[in-house]
Amino acid sequence: MTTTKPTLAAKPGQKGIDPRSPRFGAGITAVLLLVVVGLGLVTPFGATVAQRATEPGFILFALIWALFGWGAFAGVQRHPYGAIYRALIRPRLAPPTELEDPVPPTFAQGVGFAITLIGIVLHLAGVPYALVVAAGAAFVAAFLNSVFAYCLGCQIYLLLVRAGILGRKGAATA
Repeated sequence: MTTTKPTLAAKPGQKGIDPRSPRFGAGITAVLLLVVVGLGLVTPFGATVAQRATEPGFILFALIWALFGWGAFAGVQRHPYGAIYRALIRPRLAPPTELEDPVPPTFAQGVGFAITLIGIVLHLAGVPYALVVAAGAAFVAAFLNSVFAYCLGCQIYLLLVRAGILGRKGAATA
């Protein structure tokens, strides 16, 4: 059986992230995306760009897009959800048994950034339910990560590494 994410043995001073931190952030993101789906369903047909840009669902979706961008470009180690996890949740838990390589979750944040960007552009262009579809797709990925520890973006990253398109050259395949 193969592991779904690259992990590192938890050793003092070793770089890596607590794998529970991205799951915590994915849970918050999933709830917010579910709210966006609900709010996006009430978008009136024929709304102007200004009306679409000032809808509460769109504003929340744009905030989620910015958070995905933060995670993708600054890294998951610097993400606001990670800071909340480290300050409020992590002190109450036992130390992790293994650490996770931060590169695949950072790549996954980039995938989320791209999906939400497509939803934003199509929504502003007037495509019906584009916001709902993009938020729904991102919700499914966030839900799977938060509930089942299955990161779709991480899986895409691993496939691209194994294909030799991204990442570590000569990486061993499991």
